[in-house]
Amino acid sequence: MVDSLGLVTPPGSPGLVLRELLERPGAVLMPGAHNGLAALQARSAGFNALYLSGAAMSASMGLPDVGVITIDDVCFFIRQVVRATGLPVLVDGDTGHGEALNVAYTVRSFEGAGAAAVHIEDQILPKKCGHLRDKRLATADDMVIRIRVAVMARRDMLIVARTDALESEGLDGAVARSLRYLDAGADAIFPEALTSEAMFREFAARVDAPLLANLTEFGQTPAFTAQEMEHMGYKMIIWPTTSLRLAARAQRDAYTVIRDSGTTAPLLDRMLTRQDMEATLNYAGYEDLDASLTREQ
Repeated sequence: MVDSLGLVTPPGSPGLVLRELLERPGAVLMPGAHNGLAALQARSAGFNALYLSGAAMSASMGLPDVGVITIDDVCFFIRQVVRATGLPVLVDGDTGHGEALNVAYTVRSFEGAGAAAVHIEDQILPKKCGHLRDKRLATADDMVIRIRVAVMARRDMLIVARTDALESEGLDGAVARSLRYLDAGADAIFPEALTSEAMFREFAARVDAPLLANLTEFGQTPAFTAQEMEHMGYKMIIWPTTSLRLAARAQRDAYTVIRDSGTTAPLLDRMLTRQDMEATLNYAGYEDLDASLTREQ
C-alpha cells in the first residue's frame, strides 16, 4: 500500500516480508542504500529489498569501518531508509555491539527501528572490514552464544550469521563454523570474502541454508554477476557500498571544480535537476497533502 506521501506500507512485519521474498524463486538482490535518498532511488530502480552497510554508515559519519558507531547511530539510518521506502532492510550488525546482553539489545533495537534482518559476524573488537587481512576471530563457542541470544531476542527478524573464518581457518573451518551457527538457530549464512567460483560452489554444496554473497568492489571476491551467484546457490546478494562510493567520488570532484573555478557551471549536466529531485522526494505529494489539510480546516 502506498500512502499520500508515497511511502510503502509493507503487508506485514519487515521480517515476515523478507521471509516471503526468500521463499520465491530466484535470488533477492539487496543493493546498499546509505541514506533515505539512496533508498528512494533504489526503490525507483525496481529493487524490493535493501542493505545497510556498516562501512557505508560509518563513512557517512566521517568514520572508518572499525566498529565504533553505536546502536543508536545505526537505528538512525534504519529509520530513515525504512521510512522512506517501506522496503525490508538487512542491516550490518557487526559483532553484535558487545557481549550476549549487548547482542540482545542490538537485535531488539534494530527490529524496533524497522529492520527485517541483521547479520552478526564472528570477529572480535576492534573489528575490520571482511575483505581486509589479519582479522581476529571470536571462538566458535562464543559466536554460537551470540546467535542463540539473537534468536531469543528477535520477534520476526531474520538472523544471518556471518563468518570471517576463511583467512585463518580455511574453507573447512568456515563451513564447520557455519554448520554450528545454523544449529544455534541462524536463518542464513554469510561467508565473507570467498575468493573463487570453486570456493563459492563448494561452500554452497556443503552448507544447506539460504546463503548471502557480498559483491563489494575492490575486495577479495571476483566481480561475479547476480545471475552467476544465483547459479552458484546464493539466495541473497548485496552490493554494500556502491552507492556511497559513487556519491563520494561525485562530491569530491564537485568540491574540486568549485575550488578551482569558483562556479558550479561545469557540473550542471552531472546534477539531478530541481524537478528530478522533487520528483524523487515526492515533493508534489507533500504539497497536495498540506493543501488538502488546509482546506479541511
